[in-house]
Amino acid sequence: MGKGRVEAFTDGVVAIIITIMVLELKVPHGEDFSALVPLWPIFFCYILSFINVGIYWNNLHNMFHTVQRVDGRVLWANLHLLFWLSLMPVTTAFMGENHFAEVPVAVYGVDLAMCAIAYTILVVMLHRLHGQDTTFAKAIGSDRKGKISMAAYIAAIPLTFVSQWIGIALYVAIAAIWFIPDRRFARLLDK
Repeated sequence: MGKGRVEAFTDGVVAIIITIMVLELKVPHGEDFSALVPLWPIFFCYILSFINVGIYWNNLHNMFHTVQRVDGRVLWANLHLLFWLSLMPVTTAFMGENHFAEVPVAVYGVDLAMCAIAYTILVVMLHRLHGQDTTFAKAIGSDRKGKISMAAYIAAIPLTFVSQWIGIALYVAIAAIWFIPDRRFARLLDK
């Protein structure tokens, strides 16, 4: 089957996720800069989650641009990823409104780890459907960056109970690594 509907559905779900996240931001009570100070954890979490959702959206866009078709396994794998992404507004608010307490930071890490696992499953399903000698397979390669990210998210969860700042630092570092545009797809599509 064609890939157009899955792309459109994914775009819609991602747009809703981002909309829900921004609606969680509260209007400051006061008219000077001091009114913003209590909101910094929530705003920081929003920025981090917006970047993470944006990274997944960009990567999904690149992946689906290089494939020709999808099947039932790909549809379910994509829904699996969208499920974990759809929890991002809740885990974001939980972490921000509780000012980076250990459990909320760990729960946020579980969500990030599950997104990474779901993304990996989607990659595997697309790879199985399209084979080794495709633009998709060549662009993904060994997906070293994806595997390192998944391992770092999983490690960050227990490390959060040592210090929540270790978990947050790992979440920010992984987002920073992925924030740099992934050239694997662009290089092959430009040829």
